[in-house]
Amino acid sequence: MSEIERSSFDDENSITSYRTSILQMGFPSEEDEETIREMIHKERQHSPKDDYLERLRSGDLDLNVRNQALDWIRKACEGLQIGPVCICLAVNYLDRFLSVHDLPSGKAWAVQLLAVSCLSLAVKIEDIKVPELIIHLQVGGDPWFVFEAKYVQRMELLVLNVLKWRLRAVTPCSYIRYFLSKIYGDDQEPSSRVISRSLQVIASTTKGIDFLEFRASEIGESEEDW
Repeated sequence: MSEIERSSFDDENSITSYRTSILQMGFPSEEDEETIREMIHKERQHSPKDDYLERLRSGDLDLNVRNQALDWIRKACEGLQIGPVCICLAVNYLDRFLSVHDLPSGKAWAVQLLAVSCLSLAVKIEDIKVPELIIHLQVGGDPWFVFEAKYVQRMELLVLNVLKWRLRAVTPCSYIRYFLSKIYGDDQEPSSRVISRSLQVIASTTKGIDFLEFRASEIGESEEDW
């Protein structure tokens, strides 16, 4: 596949994922001010604990655990051509989980199992069409371990319980259409390339931890200045 063809595919994949996200999460396609206020109000329910970033920076929480899990999620999404909306959602689950629940110390398999489960749940919420077998989802991330479906399902249930089943999370991607409408005007639809680029920029911020200082709406707004 040429670079032009790949770029076109990525744009289309990102937009399809984004539009699916809006429908799946109950967000209207055209957000009004009241809807945005409701989303901002819900942000804290969909955020890690307030001391999470400080604990990562101080070493109280092992940053390598997050980095390893995130690296696997990104490799899997790249291998399966899963877009940035799903990456942001999986990372949201990962950070919220790690902020309140400890993994077994020094267990690389537990880190990967958590990453697999977070991505699997995000894929289900986003209704992304990927191979149904859990093993296919895992192979996309160049895994060190491959888990049977029953173990992934058990970890998914743990993640669900820890997150209190709040999976329809408000992420920075949720605000893209609203902030772009402020730039382009409500009567002009932003191009697929602009939306795709905005989503990719937002997803790229999750590679580090500095973005955790900001609320989802603040990140969504600031990324429109790229």
